[in-house]
Amino acid sequence: MKTLVKTSLLSLMLGTLGICSISSAVAQGNADLRAAIDGEHRSDLNRTRDVYRNPYETLTFFGVESDDVVIEAWPGGGWYTEILAAYLQDEGTLIGATYDRSPEPLAGWMSGSNAMFQRLLDSNTEAYGDVVVSEQLTQAQSQIAAPGSVDVILDFRNAHNWIGMGADNVIMAWHDALKPGGTVGIVDHRWNADEAAIAGNGYIHEQQLIDLMTGHGFTFAGSSEINANPNDPKTHEGGVWMLPPNLRGLSAEQRPMYQAIGESDRMTMKFIKN
Repeated sequence: MKTLVKTSLLSLMLGTLGICSISSAVAQGNADLRAAIDGEHRSDLNRTRDVYRNPYETLTFFGVESDDVVIEAWPGGGWYTEILAAYLQDEGTLIGATYDRSPEPLAGWMSGSNAMFQRLLDSNTEAYGDVVVSEQLTQAQSQIAAPGSVDVILDFRNAHNWIGMGADNVIMAWHDALKPGGTVGIVDHRWNADEAAIAGNGYIHEQQLIDLMTGHGFTFAGSSEINANPNDPKTHEGGVWMLPPNLRGLSAEQRPMYQAIGESDRMTMKFIKN
């Protein structure tokens, strides 16, 4: 098991709104990250999502280095775990912070999410044997790693859940786990700023997330349009889950239209621990 404490310092340049923070490794082209994305251990199905999720550009924007200690918040089926585990395997540490692992979690779907993640880890011990499994609750503040030991926390398409399920507990746990100057990178489904939010449709406002993070000891360091999708009308009766990859509740005749839209319009936002 890898240690959660590193001696290397994170070199960091803060971007302004819409400007990337570029590390020296990224400026020269990050061959290790490219290799992790192109690795044979990744499933063919997951590779088809690269065109929508832009993993190289996204992880580059967040400044993730191969020797970092990284928490992936609520990794679910492990789409990003496939990439991060390979990228961090030699020099870094990946911590998968799952939902409540008790027999009776706050919501029943949390057990299913945890089970999916465990199946991934068990499927290839050579690729995932070094992943550290942790737990983060929403109903209470968890210690997800040793205080001040983590370089980067990544949260992919989860904020629309936790933003109404104990957001204070989530963000304070992140703040405690991160080193001073550590990064939180968040990707989620973006609702139009000039429209009132609709509860339960899976989309959230950027400003709501900015206000929460900056109110709990973080600086907003910038955003990117890497994962934007202007073709997403966001008017789906069944919420964002009608889009790929879920295509929830769609008939065979409806599917081509939603597949043509692609995945949701997404915010990509970076915050730095004060």
